[in-house]
Amino acid sequence: MEGVEHRMVRGIGGYIHLAVKGPDDGAVVLLIHGFPELWYSWRHQISGLAALGFRAVALDLRGYGDSQAPPEISSYSAMQVVGDLVAVISAVTASDDEKVFVVGHDWGAVMAWYLCLFRPDKVKALVNLSVPFTLKPTDPSPAVKPVEMLRAFYGDDYYISRFQEPGAIEAEFAEVGTERVLKRFFTFRTPGPLIIPEDKSFWGHPDTPIPLPSWLSEEDVRYYVSKFEKTGFSGAVNFYRNLDRNYELLGPWIGSKITVPTKFIVGDLDLVYHRPGMKEYINGPQFKEDVPLLEPPVIMEGVAHWINQEKPDEILHHITDFINKF
Repeated sequence: MEGVEHRMVRGIGGYIHLAVKGPDDGAVVLLIHGFPELWYSWRHQISGLAALGFRAVALDLRGYGDSQAPPEISSYSAMQVVGDLVAVISAVTASDDEKVFVVGHDWGAVMAWYLCLFRPDKVKALVNLSVPFTLKPTDPSPAVKPVEMLRAFYGDDYYISRFQEPGAIEAEFAEVGTERVLKRFFTFRTPGPLIIPEDKSFWGHPDTPIPLPSWLSEEDVRYYVSKFEKTGFSGAVNFYRNLDRNYELLGPWIGSKITVPTKFIVGDLDLVYHRPGMKEYINGPQFKEDVPLLEPPVIMEGVAHWINQEKPDEILHHITDFINKF
């Protein structure tokens, strides 16, 4: 991507790859991707923000792309990943007092929520996409933890259930092939639970082409494939293997609220939006109670999960319209 500076900065568990564009004195906007994206998924917003005088900083989360991938599953907990984000912020700001704007999608949104929960002193304002603040601390129940609850509700073939056994889904991805795995995830548009049966029917016949949407090119896919064939998928799915661990680690923050000014955007075809109770939460009073400085949520019609890539201009407009208020 033209004009992008690639840098490596030290996180708390290894080096983190950054893609940076924009003037050195521009306000920093930190862009955090989700599964199975990379910094590359923000390429349109990076260019747009830089053109407007912001310093856009997109990173590969640990386990992805050119960032280091610790082998231990426990290295992908919320505490570890937020530690990386704080280290990145320190590396791209001029002083410890300087705050940054943060934009997150999918797991990037989850980690952005946690960053604002743990270190609100580092964030000026937040724009989060697709995943609301529902992984918040709640009164812990010794009987039911998140993975067990999801498995009971959706079954053993639910994607989060399938991702739990170390090595199992990685072996399936290897058998199916990296290119087909990524194309299937990026073209999934069903506004309902993501089910990946063990019979591999989700992936379709290997000889049947998977048509790409207009916002995703074969060149884009080749870039993603080149990175995942280097790193594998373990780092990416290890985020899911820490759901229960995060639930326990968040105990001290039970009842805490997000105190950072926030804008939230979701597509009305997003699988997250169609989880039971999610529409009511996002559009009702509870979301605002949990995030007191939340602006009215934006529900984009006809848009699915890959919202920052499917509607890049609209998302850029929402980001800049919001952060220009500060």
